[in-house]
Amino acid sequence: MIDIGVNLLHRSFQLDREQVVARAEEEGVSPLILTGTSLRSSKEAADYASRYPAKLYATAGVHPHDAKSCNADTIPKLRALAQRTEVVAIGECGLDFNRDFSPRDVQRQWFEAQIQLAAELQMPLFLHERDAHREFVGILKEYRNSFDKAVVHCFTGTAQELYAYLDMGLYIGITGWICDERRGKHLRDLVRIIPLDRLMIETDAPFLTPRDLKRKPLDGRNEPMFLPHILRTVATCMNKSADEVAEATTHTARSFFAL
Repeated sequence: MIDIGVNLLHRSFQLDREQVVARAEEEGVSPLILTGTSLRSSKEAADYASRYPAKLYATAGVHPHDAKSCNADTIPKLRALAQRTEVVAIGECGLDFNRDFSPRDVQRQWFEAQIQLAAELQMPLFLHERDAHREFVGILKEYRNSFDKAVVHCFTGTAQELYAYLDMGLYIGITGWICDERRGKHLRDLVRIIPLDRLMIETDAPFLTPRDLKRKPLDGRNEPMFLPHILRTVATCMNKSADEVAEATTHTARSFFAL
């Protein structure tokens, strides 16, 4: 299984990062794709991934929360990072109008700039959207003929939003949100709509720990070793076997990220 979204450079993993990778591999979760959310974290993710060839990869991008820190050097530095063999996508990028940690016009500017970079390099996009669906889709449609592939990471939206993404040929990332019987209940129905060749799974560790884990971590921290639990929930919701969903999502991820 491939975990397409791990924030492995998060401070909560500072003391046991190597063990986290080892525990994931013991559970059949390998490789891991480390998420870059700023220039600094993208470089750190690429540097760390380079220590584990074919086991760890990274994305390079600027999250909308950090868009306010972008300047004229941002895209050239991302372009240079993207040349590294361990970097397999541009992102995490997109729009987040829920918290507005960066002004919305600034978010739009740097989201478009990263789409243009992905189009230039013909690399996949790793996308983030929260409370900004209409504008997010509008921007993507404007550039849809220029970029190749994109995955909407950590999808938690509505049926209408899901159909919009699928109609655009986008891929969908599902996290442990689907394991939450309160917030994720609607996802249990929606996941059946997603074709297996457009579906990928992820933990978004250390965030979004599956709520229904029988043995919850004492620190509450999510880890990629829990991806099989998420997979089993997804498979149950899709009325498919865990093996079938594991094989399909792994194949889709390998194809998407050219692993």
